[in-house]
Amino acid sequence: MQRYKIIHRTYYNYSANVTLGLHNLLLRPREGHELRIESFSLNCVPKAEILWHRDVEDNSVAIANFKESTQQCIIESEVIIQQYNESPLNFIVADYAINYPFEYKADEQFLLSPYMTLPDIEDRTLLNNWIFSLYKYGENIETYSLLQRIAANIYNTMSYTVREEPGVQTVKDTLSLGSGSCRDFALFFMECVKCLGLASRFVSGYLHAPLMLDQIGSTHAWAEVYIPGGGWKGFDPTIGDIVGKDHIPVAVARLAESVPPISGSFSGVAKSTLDVGVWVTKC
Repeated sequence: MQRYKIIHRTYYNYSANVTLGLHNLLLRPREGHELRIESFSLNCVPKAEILWHRDVEDNSVAIANFKESTQQCIIESEVIIQQYNESPLNFIVADYAINYPFEYKADEQFLLSPYMTLPDIEDRTLLNNWIFSLYKYGENIETYSLLQRIAANIYNTMSYTVREEPGVQTVKDTLSLGSGSCRDFALFFMECVKCLGLASRFVSGYLHAPLMLDQIGSTHAWAEVYIPGGGWKGFDPTIGDIVGKDHIPVAVARLAESVPPISGSFSGVAKSTLDVGVWVTKC
């Protein structure tokens, strides 16, 4: 078991007083048999009423209702977790899904269908051509090996870049640029997996990166694939490997753009700036 401390600070500064609308906060890690929360605190300036609920994906969502007008909004979370996912390859795959290609069973297909929606025809053509350089349809290969091959190839052939602007690049843009952020690579991986007839979803969270402990970090993104017998398994094309103990998931979603850590609105005549800092350390 490994303990991690995650501090996530967000500062919104406004050129004049504004009235803050409701803010949705996705900051609390997803608990389960692999991850347990030891402590969690959430502080807002100005003070806000916090209401919690689970969304349709079972993410833990805090809704912040601010009562005062302000020129600065600060949202800070601090969490200590216990991470047990130290052997990510230690899982069993159902016999019929060990090798690719395979088809999900009927009851699985019904539940997984939203996560198997194919990209549009243009993106599908681009992705199929890209996949064909790695895998010839009909080739007998272990399912895990194929997924790992795709993640590794994104890592080996594309350049990682930090993108401050919101949103996710299209598949076409990521291919033409040969670069992207972690969320861009996660979406690209997801769309490849869907072209193979497998279910995939987007994950937003944190990554412990020991070589960057002296730098202000940011949130991280990767993808999960549903493997019968093993369940949802994470793959991180930004590092070209399966997700392990250094990954701390916070939210999952069918759509890559639907789980920003913080989303909200304000009213007033003012310009705004945003500063974010994330620190993930062992403890």
